[in-house]
Amino acid sequence: MSTTDLAEVTEQPEPAAGPSMARLLRPYGWSFAAVVILQVIGAVAGLAPLLAVVELGRTLLSPGPADHGHVRTVVVAGAAGLFVRLLFTAASSGIGHVLDGQVQLSFRRQLAARLGRVPIGWFSRRRTGELAKVVGEDVSAVHPFIAHAPGELVSAFVVPLVSLIYLFTVDWRLTLITLIPVALAVALVPLMMTPARLREQEEFDAAMGRIASSAVEFVQGISVVKAFGGSERAHRRFRTAADDFVGIFFRWVRGVSAIAAGMQLALSPPFVLLVVLIGGAALIANGGMTPPDLLPFLLLGLGLTAPVAALGHGFDDLQAAGRAVGRIRDVLAVRSLPEPARPVAPRGHRVELRGVRFGYEADHEVLRGIDLVLEPGTVTAVVGPSGSGKSTLVQLLPRFFDPTHGSVVLGGVDLRELGSQDLYRTVSFVFQDVRLLRASVADNIALAVPHAGPDDVVRAARLANVHERILELPRGYETVLHEEAGLSGGEAQRISIARALLAATPVLVLDEATAFADPHTEQAVRRALAAPAGDRTVLVIAHRLETIADADTVVLLENGSIVERGRPAELLARNGKFAAFWRSHRSAVAGEVETVPQGDEPR
Repeated sequence: MSTTDLAEVTEQPEPAAGPSMARLLRPYGWSFAAVVILQVIGAVAGLAPLLAVVELGRTLLSPGPADHGHVRTVVVAGAAGLFVRLLFTAASSGIGHVLDGQVQLSFRRQLAARLGRVPIGWFSRRRTGELAKVVGEDVSAVHPFIAHAPGELVSAFVVPLVSLIYLFTVDWRLTLITLIPVALAVALVPLMMTPARLREQEEFDAAMGRIASSAVEFVQGISVVKAFGGSERAHRRFRTAADDFVGIFFRWVRGVSAIAAGMQLALSPPFVLLVVLIGGAALIANGGMTPPDLLPFLLLGLGLTAPVAALGHGFDDLQAAGRAVGRIRDVLAVRSLPEPARPVAPRGHRVELRGVRFGYEADHEVLRGIDLVLEPGTVTAVVGPSGSGKSTLVQLLPRFFDPTHGSVVLGGVDLRELGSQDLYRTVSFVFQDVRLLRASVADNIALAVPHAGPDDVVRAARLANVHERILELPRGYETVLHEEAGLSGGEAQRISIARALLAATPVLVLDEATAFADPHTEQAVRRALAAPAGDRTVLVIAHRLETIADADTVVLLENGSIVERGRPAELLARNGKFAAFWRSHRSAVAGEVETVPQGDEPR
């Protein structure tokens, strides 16, 4: 692939924002149209019973004998209208809820697909609770917008419109009087949309996110917190998040309660009837209208306000749905990991880092000009103080991130020129923070090689020294983790190591993958990881001196730069920074013992 092609891959344009609501819902346009049309028919038909009562009142109150045929026709028309309303509104509601299920499923699939394409390192900079809220609560929050809003909006406009047309034909003056409660309620709506109210809504959502994140972090870390006597501090952080939420909630309630109460009062049936009766009585007393003409206003006047009141009750849900869709769009707008237009297969598995620079933020570099070669069949250990860039360096090889400058080359090919499938068939990784799927033990081990046979899975488990523990589980290799049984940290780590052994990729990245293992298991696993054909390229973050001793090359990082590199014995002989690093670690491990036994000296 040429330099121009590579630039096209790495600099492909991405939208500044996620897809709009209209674009997200475009595939369901016909279903939405069906919901609206059915609701329109049902809403109009729902006026028939009220109009039938009005016509019956006029007929019965008029002088002379009643026309029984006309009365029967009016009753039948009212009953037919009621039946049509029930039938069509039920159909509209049913389609709306089916549509809601389809939209939520589509949103979750789109989120899963997007999260599957973003750089894996992106997740390390996000809180678990926030992502869980987007995929779970925020997707569910669109339910009112999909399943209820179309029907409520149609009723809010169609019913008052048809009623107004009819009432204007009866008496235009009393019609205007009847609209006074609606006008008062509508006049209060802008007060719900002021910048202060919108800011309070945003603060409310942010506080909810903080509570979700605090709860997840508190539950996940409760064992460590209690073991080290930090439960009071952990409780305090959770209580602080909860107290902040309560304060923001009460501030929001105080801001909207008076406005909401005013709207409810204006649209309440007693107030509407009072306005209509006062206006009607005045017109009747002045001879401007007959008493029977007051009846349609008493019945249909409530119909003018009821849909608006329903919208008012659902206003918070609609606002919440809008904000939830905004957060869904933000996740869908995350830049995906660029894929090459024409992938190139690697030629071998020699790894080179050429002038690599990287920073999570534009104004702060974590890695500064890294040049490093990892030869096949060698183990390279990366050491250095905390914050020196070790984890960032090893995360570039499985392409959790792309370097901001320079390149990472595998088999003579820039990683950005490799397809993701080829990359993960060549590079596997085992990190200290192990995540196992809610699946069988066998499926967890065979995750990278789903076609692997039972014998292959068992062989990998034996090499990782976890076979005997698996046999102790309720159903052995078929035991579903997180449901039928759980594993300790060390056991979960050995499952992850078995997975890497089964994958048998030529390049392996380890972040102290045996941190939870006992010494015998650690030695056996290290030998197994380095064994296949003596041709595997291993890059490991080393926290233990035993790992440094086994390495062919040691790289010492400080402040994102390589300050020393070479064979362990050579670096010790120089008596430079690595030698000082080695002595400080031996002192930390062995207490006050500063000398290293001859048998433990690195090779």
